[in-house]
Amino acid sequence: MHNPWEDIDLNDYEGHMSLDSVYQLQVLSQIMKEQLYSYDVKNIMILGIAGGNGLEHIDKNRFKKVYGVDVNRQFLQESRERYCHLEDVYETICTDLLRGDLQLPTSELLIANLLVEYIGYECFQKVVKLVGPRYISCTIQINTGESFVSDSPYLHAFDNLKQVHHQMDEQNLKDSMEAIGYRLIQTLEYLLPNGKKFVQLDFGSEDRI
Repeated sequence: MHNPWEDIDLNDYEGHMSLDSVYQLQVLSQIMKEQLYSYDVKNIMILGIAGGNGLEHIDKNRFKKVYGVDVNRQFLQESRERYCHLEDVYETICTDLLRGDLQLPTSELLIANLLVEYIGYECFQKVVKLVGPRYISCTIQINTGESFVSDSPYLHAFDNLKQVHHQMDEQNLKDSMEAIGYRLIQTLEYLLPNGKKFVQLDFGSEDRI
C-alpha cells in the first residue's frame, strides 16, 4: 500500500506545524532536546524525522550515531542538507515502517514523536523488537476536537493521512509496551495553543536498565 506520507510536501508540513495557532514544530524541538539528554546513550534512532526538527540539539561529541528514519525521501534529503555538519554521526534510513520485511539497525534510544499514531500499536511493537532499545521516548497527540489535524491554510495537504491515522490513548500505549517488556519511566504533558496537548511517555527495558 502506498503511504500517504510520501506525498506530503515538507514546506506544507513545516508551514502548518510552525503556525502560531498550531505551534507544534517549536514544542517538538524542545521535547526532543529533553529526550536526547535524559539518558546515558551514544546511539539514537528517531522515527519520523521529517526535515530534521530537533537535530539542532545534537552534540557530535556526545553521540556516535543518530539514525533518522522516514518514508519521505524529500524529508530526509532536506534533513541531510540542513544538518550537513552532523554527517559524521547522522545517517538517514528511507523505509516504510508498515512494510512486512522491515529491517532496522539496533539503537540504545528510540524516539517516536507523533509517529505511533500513523503505524499503530502492533506495528510499533514490531519496530521496538527490531531496534532493541534500552529506552523509548514517545510523544503522542491527545485530541480535544473531532479532527486530529489542526485547522490551518495547509489543512487539505493532509487529507489522505486519514488512511493511516490511529487515535491514541495513553493507557493503550503503556499496555502495548509492557506486553513486550518495557515499563513506564515518566510521563510529561505539554499544552498547545489550540486546545490539543502532547503527552510524552518514556519507557525502559525491564531487562536492560
